[in-house]
Amino acid sequence: MPNLSIKNVPEDVVERLRARARAHHRSLQGELLDLACRAAASVGSEPDRTTHLRAEPGGTKTIEQIAAEHRDRQPEAIADAPSAVELIRRERDAR
Repeated sequence: MPNLSIKNVPEDVVERLRARARAHHRSLQGELLDLACRAAASVGSEPDRTTHLRAEPGGTKTIEQIAAEHRDRQPEAIADAPSAVELIRRERDAR
């Protein structure tokens, strides 16, 4: 596969890309590849920068849209949050 290189990228841009990669649980390389693939796929059409903000027709969202919204809202895991099993057990035992 060919390689690409971008020179003289401003430091603030690099930091924002690193933050974006962390939010998407990817390496910087993986994030850049995803961005490049999306940009290449939208050549000839208007890029849609709000895909994860819009519901599909009929008011439903895809699992990818829901996951993207969740990653945007909560990029880091909550360290002391109860596990799903613990929450289910509490709910069951409360009945």
